[in-house]
Amino acid sequence: MSARDTVAVDLSVVIPTFRRPRELGDAIGSVLAQSGVTVEVIVVDDSPEGSAEAVVVALGDARVTYVKNPTPTGGRPSVVRNLGWTRARGSLVHFLDDDDLVADGYYAAVKAAFAARPDVGMIYGRVEPFGNGPADQLADERAYFADAARKSVASPRQGGRWALIARMMFEKALLVCSANVVRRECVERLGGFDPDIRLMEDADFHVRAMRECGVMFLDRAAISYRIGYPSLMHSPNPTAAQRGAERAGRRAMQGKYRKARGAVEFYSLALFARTVLRLCGAKPVRSGWSR
Repeated sequence: MSARDTVAVDLSVVIPTFRRPRELGDAIGSVLAQSGVTVEVIVVDDSPEGSAEAVVVALGDARVTYVKNPTPTGGRPSVVRNLGWTRARGSLVHFLDDDDLVADGYYAAVKAAFAARPDVGMIYGRVEPFGNGPADQLADERAYFADAARKSVASPRQGGRWALIARMMFEKALLVCSANVVRRECVERLGGFDPDIRLMEDADFHVRAMRECGVMFLDRAAISYRIGYPSLMHSPNPTAAQRGAERAGRRAMQGKYRKARGAVEFYSLALFARTVLRLCGAKPVRSGWSR
């Protein structure tokens, strides 16, 4: 047994990566800077040449493990994330994208929230966009996630997890993958991410986790979310291929839910989203990409 295996871990951080060494180093640094928790980082490299290995080796930190995907996927994050969580030793799992940053104190706050809520399997917080793109794009992203946070705060008095599930399936993505932390037992119960869904695979995972394990919104910053240009999350002018991939991902997510939970629950949630939640909350917001 190695020294690594004898250290208790609160939180396992799985970072899928593809040719972003500078951003990856920053992401890992934001994890290792967290206080009040013990962490391990599992970097899963999806590049054929193993370009992230040098970043991990240069850190020289026993808490960070490098895993090279033996069969690079060419852009299927579900597969890459699944390679990582099966190696996790922590009681909590965080799927962090390689270009995002964990907010100071987020892990300690999440650990305390899970301890206080044994009935909850998933906790997520606010998403705070940043980046070097056009100012109007960044303002649009910030408005999008401010609206998502507002709806998340309101969800306990609008139907709890049912309100969140309904919004996720029929209105908009309320979070990105980096914003949530999940109990490992919940990830195991769900079988991780669905490798057959190419886009919106994380929305599918979030909906299943909310339904199966319970969910809580923690009203504090979870991550700094790096915005690319053009935005994949909700481009104002998506290509036909992007629109098609989003529709296919949403249909797959909805079809799985209907098959697993039955038509009555599925269509009741659809009606709930399009009537009660629309009246409760505000103007409809364009459905967003979920990377």
